[in-house]
Amino acid sequence: MNIPSSIATLLVGILLTVVSVWYGQNHGLLPVQASEEASLIDGLFNLMMTIGTGLFLIVQGTLIYSLFKFRRRPDDDTDGPYIEGNIPLEILWTSIPAVIVLIIAVYSFDVYTQIGGLDPMNHSAMAHGQGTQQVAQRPGAAIAAPLPDDGDNASGTRSPEVAAEAMQDPATAAVRDESVPQQNDSSAMGSTAPRIGPTPDKAGQPPAYVINATGLQFAWLFTYPDTGIVAGELHVPVGQEILLNISANDVLHAFWVPEYRLKQDAIPGRQTELRFTPSKVGEYPVICAELCGAYHGVMKTKVIAQTQADFDAWLKEQQVASNPDQLNEAIATAEQSPAQFLAPFVHGLGIDAQVIQQLHPEHMHASAS
Repeated sequence: MNIPSSIATLLVGILLTVVSVWYGQNHGLLPVQASEEASLIDGLFNLMMTIGTGLFLIVQGTLIYSLFKFRRRPDDDTDGPYIEGNIPLEILWTSIPAVIVLIIAVYSFDVYTQIGGLDPMNHSAMAHGQGTQQVAQRPGAAIAAPLPDDGDNASGTRSPEVAAEAMQDPATAAVRDESVPQQNDSSAMGSTAPRIGPTPDKAGQPPAYVINATGLQFAWLFTYPDTGIVAGELHVPVGQEILLNISANDVLHAFWVPEYRLKQDAIPGRQTELRFTPSKVGEYPVICAELCGAYHGVMKTKVIAQTQADFDAWLKEQQVASNPDQLNEAIATAEQSPAQFLAPFVHGLGIDAQVIQQLHPEHMHASAS
């Protein structure tokens, strides 16, 4: 039975669409989603995989079909048919890719806006949901553009004092290259620093935590400004928005966490920013995505996403470890006997040290014997 070409073409088109959509959603090429922004990036990637799979199948299928359909037959020495051109076909195969590129461009711009990316058509520093009061108060605010700052806070710019304070992180001041000039935002053009700011639903809201990330050959240092904690690993709580102020002490670096689907450059003399919200507990690699020197390949650390309780406990541990007085107090407490430790808590209950001593496991075991 001969199937009409129109019906055959329709069936092939349906089959290609089903296969392309299925593979575009089930390719398994991406790591686990570990941030709230990851699903937006994955949606764009899945669309491109769907379109790419369809085009691949169409092109390769046409080639394979042509190899069999139009192969040279035995004892056939005639010339092939002369084809001068087909204007409608040329318009079709030019317009379809143009439409596809336009769709992907619009969709990608929408995704970039949803994750808090900079609008390239708006040079105002106020365009990122950063009010004058927020900009002035937010620690580690991003600075960029080698243009003068007139200190006019009414325009949404940051003063040189705030910029200098943000860049001179005490944790890395000793290894910072002071010959690199620090750049400030311009009141005329706003900010040109790379920024992934708050998502639209969180615009105007301060982040839950502000952390400074400094790249240097060949390591990352993370500073928690309000606590004085400095760590070689990034600890963050799940479900809380993080503002990461990123800078570089020497050469170009890039902060990249594949599971978060986010990457931001670390530029000497500028401070970039990255906002994200972890969504899954776990440990994920932090990779430098810029060739920064001979040992670039070993510039690795990890981000540890924890529950709020575990993160608070880690903060407390780090504060004790970084504070000699608290550390000595903790050591002294650890060296106390059970009776000494419990005495302040049971003093008002009329219980003395002798009674507490009788509650010690060794004493109770001896009494039982």
